[in-house]
Amino acid sequence: MYAVVGCSECSNLWIIEGRSETTQCPRCGSRRGYEKRKKFVTTDDASHARDVRASMLANRQGEGEAFAKLDSFDALEADVADGVVDDDEYLEESGLDVEEVEAAGDRDQRQPNRSGSKKEIVKRALAELERPTDDDVIEYAGERGVSAEYVRDALEKLTRRGVASENRGRYRLL
Repeated sequence: MYAVVGCSECSNLWIIEGRSETTQCPRCGSRRGYEKRKKFVTTDDASHARDVRASMLANRQGEGEAFAKLDSFDALEADVADGVVDDDEYLEESGLDVEEVEAAGDRDQRQPNRSGSKKEIVKRALAELERPTDDDVIEYAGERGVSAEYVRDALEKLTRRGVASENRGRYRLL
């Protein structure tokens, strides 16, 4: 069951699915018992509830006539779903070779070959390498697009915060 309800504090309209003891306004946060909320319509159809709420909002703004000319949400969603063009089709229709575009994206030098943030890469180096030194971590992170300067700063911060330890130039993750 769906109900279009209103807030007595801020006049917000929203849809509630099911029936709970209390409801909270998503705009102002006021909490009221379900029975105390003003229910404008109660229906088993979610689409009908969406249409009623949208109509009420349009009427509030003086656009009721314009809204009446529109199709229902279900009809609009069906139109959009049928009219969507996927990326490959768009590129082909634009006169581009899809395989060449993908290959260019794969070899883009501006995008470093890394997964995760720079900090995650430094931490992963400490976890994966056995008793790494500064140079080991710098090499590992450098292969993933992280600068040596960042690695040095990150190692210092990680040891200061107690996330990693350093003993005789060797690091380990705690």
